[in-house]
Formats: sequence, C-alpha cells, structure tokens
Amino acid sequence: MPSFVTLGPHGSNHAFVLQRYLQAHGILHASHVEYIEDFHEGARMVIERHADFMLQCAVHPAAPEITGKYRQQLFVVDAFISPSRPMALLRSTNAGGAPGRVGVQPATRYYADLSSWPQRVEEASVMEVGRGLLQGRYDAGIAFASLATEHPERFEVVQAIAPVCDAWIVFGPTPVDRGQAIVWTGSPAARLYAGADDAPRGR
Repeated sequence: MPSFVTLGPHGSNHAFVLQRYLQAHGILHASHVEYIEDFHEGARMVIERHADFMLQCAVHPAAPEITGKYRQQLFVVDAFISPSRPMALLRSTNAGGAPGRVGVQPATRYYADLSSWPQRVEEASVMEVGRGLLQGRYDAGIAFASLATEHPERFEVVQAIAPVCDAWIVFGPTPVDRGQAIVWTGSPAARLYAGADDAPRGR
C-alpha cells in the first residue's frame, strides 16, 4: 500500500487535491495518507522511507526550498494540474475581527483586492487564515468559501474566488526521469499544440 504525506490538516487544500489525485489513479482506498505541519518534515519522512511520496503545490512558498535543499535525496516523480477548493475574500460582520488586518496565504495574495486593509498578515495555509478569522485575529481574509456558508452570521463574502487551477508536484525517493524529459504527449495541451496552426494568431 503506497503512503503519501501532504500539508494538513484534513480539509486543507492539499488534502483535497491529494484525494482527487489518488482517486484519479484508482488507489484512493488502497493508499495510506498522513498529514504534516511543514514540508521539511514530509521531505525527511520520504527520504528516511517513513512515507513513499509527498504532494506539494508548485506555488507554495516552500516549494523552491524543498526542491533545492533535498535535490540529491528527494526527486520529482510526477506533476499534474488540479483546481483548488473554492475560496473567497471574507469580512467579519461583527466587531470581533481585528480592524485593518487581513489574513492571507502568500500564494493567494493576488486573488483579490486587499487594498482596503492596511495590515496584511501571512499564514502558512488558507485553512490557517480561516482559523484566524474564527478566532477574531483578522477583520478579513482569503479563506475557503465554505467558511461563510458554515458561519453566515459572522462573515460576508466581499469577493468570490472561483477554483484556481494550480500545478502540483509529487516527490519520491527515487528519480524516474533517467535524464530525459517525461512528457505526456497525449495530454490536453498536446491537443492544443496540434491544432495551433488552425488557431488565429494574435498580434
């Protein structure tokens, strides 16, 4: 049974995407999943063979460091694209939220206009932003849209954010490339390239 680690807790965007990935491979119920608090912990687990693979969003702030620091022990074995959970810029409707403070995970900071909040506080995950909103640490924040549905008396949606399609990386302890580019030549992108000559070219 293959084991996977990714950023938790359960309900996080990483957990959501990993579930979709395992489901696409038909191994959702034949895999073991463990959630980690940071990717250095996950990298060590894979390197030390306590887990087989690690999933990380390519735009996560720690991605360059993980790829560089462990480059001789941890290798990219797969990559894919997947939409995220729906998000929204939420605002507290009561006085409990800290005035002028907006919580944001760094990769999401351009998803909405945050100029109305002079103090931006970065969190490690979108889920942590939601926790900060619930605890009253922020007046607003980019969190999962479900938070407003679950607590309509506490939050209003300032701007809905449609699911964002990101690139995702799967790391393992053994390289699979053998010095060659591994390209899915039957991918949707390949079909776009094949029809490129028929598409109008912008100038």
